[in-house]
Amino acid sequence: MNNRIKISQLLDKVTTGEEAAKLFKDKMIVGTSGFTKAGDSKVVLPALAERAKKEPLKITLISGASLGHDTDAKLTEAKVLHKRMPFQVDKTLRTAINKGEVLFTDQHLSETAELVHGGYIGDIDIAIIEVAAIEEDGSLIPTTSVGNSVSFAALAKQIILEVNISIPESIKGVHDIFLPENYPHRNYIPVIAPGVRVGRTTIPVDPEKIVAIVFTDIQDSPADIAVPDEKTIAISQHLTRFFEEEVKAGRLTDRLLPLQAGIGKVANAVLTGFKDSNFYDLTMYSEVLQDSTFELIDSGKLQFASASSITVSKECYQKVMDNLDTYREKILLRPQNLSNSPGIIRRLGVIAINTALEFDIYGNVNSTHVSGTHIMNGIGGSGDFARNSYLSVFVCQAASKSNRLSHVVPMVPHVDHNEHDVDILVTDQGYADLRGLAPRERAVTIIENCAHPDYKEALLDYFNRAGEVRGGQTPHILSEAFTWHIRYLETGSMKS
Repeated sequence: MNNRIKISQLLDKVTTGEEAAKLFKDKMIVGTSGFTKAGDSKVVLPALAERAKKEPLKITLISGASLGHDTDAKLTEAKVLHKRMPFQVDKTLRTAINKGEVLFTDQHLSETAELVHGGYIGDIDIAIIEVAAIEEDGSLIPTTSVGNSVSFAALAKQIILEVNISIPESIKGVHDIFLPENYPHRNYIPVIAPGVRVGRTTIPVDPEKIVAIVFTDIQDSPADIAVPDEKTIAISQHLTRFFEEEVKAGRLTDRLLPLQAGIGKVANAVLTGFKDSNFYDLTMYSEVLQDSTFELIDSGKLQFASASSITVSKECYQKVMDNLDTYREKILLRPQNLSNSPGIIRRLGVIAINTALEFDIYGNVNSTHVSGTHIMNGIGGSGDFARNSYLSVFVCQAASKSNRLSHVVPMVPHVDHNEHDVDILVTDQGYADLRGLAPRERAVTIIENCAHPDYKEALLDYFNRAGEVRGGQTPHILSEAFTWHIRYLETGSMKS
């Protein structure tokens, strides 16, 4: 304890998860560390779920992004969650949200801290923050994510710390902790390149607010890394070809611009594709450092990566922890209101690569809702980057479910990223460069380059008839626009 708690007045705060869970009360607003399964609460929130089975209570839970170790599922099953924000990936929680049993606020990840600081959500009653150690001045060394922990530590009435001894203290120095001023007194955030450090290495906190300290040695839940398949490899190859054309045209160099990629197997495969490309001295300004990030660093292709968390497979996790001295000079973890800051994204000219569930013939993207109504995970940070990047790229397969489901449709039933924020669309069939095109030009380009062959004729027929029958700047036949989705719900196929 003395090694990890370097301020003696806090030693008597050490307790168990079960005891810490007794501090929660009904209707509390709780902030927790954790960003895409990394650096999350591994003891206290599960203990709260167990307590709630005997002593019912409900809380509003705010995190950085998703939690690991089935924590959201445990809280859902114990009926602890009244409201959850801003992101989730848990099947049990997702089902409860879609049934209306848990309220879910789907937010741009850059906005959560701003809403908390502005008082729009309410006071944070308790913050739970995973740390590697507590310094002599009471400040905190975060673990594998920063997320919203800096804001929670500053604003919470009480703080519970989970000291994770599976994380080496040598992780200190990986973090860049900077808290922007509240509006209307916000100053310039001086991040002018991914590798420029602008803050301190630890999270400042008032030790008097720390009410409990719980020790743990549980590692982060590993990321689910899928081996690139035929479709994801094709997407990666088409995207590489697009970048090569941009270099030939003189709009980019072989160093490109700072890269951002969403989480998941498609994004991971796309990034891995850079390893065998002619691009070099790459940088990253993103949300999550995945396996592909460290593969690119190891290969010498990636010079520096900034994000808010490290979310990797079990094998990669161990490699990173065993080689922190090497990676410390190559990575930074920042609060998500910096990693996802619209102003910084635009200043750096980030190339944003995110995943869509589907997109329509005019380039509107649905990244969150199945059939327009049922949430999958959430918008995450894709909107922060899509609207403000130098290049906004969305990728997905052209069709799935044995080609019974087309991911290029006449009209998306839910819009997360409208046509004005989408520059490039890529599927396993090819890519569509939409920059400077009018809606009618976009439709032809998307259908010709991105649609699956089984659906091209039907999409062109819809577009041509819409232009003839209805006309307009963006032709649609409203009585037919969603018939593909309706047919899929009724028959299991979008094919007529």
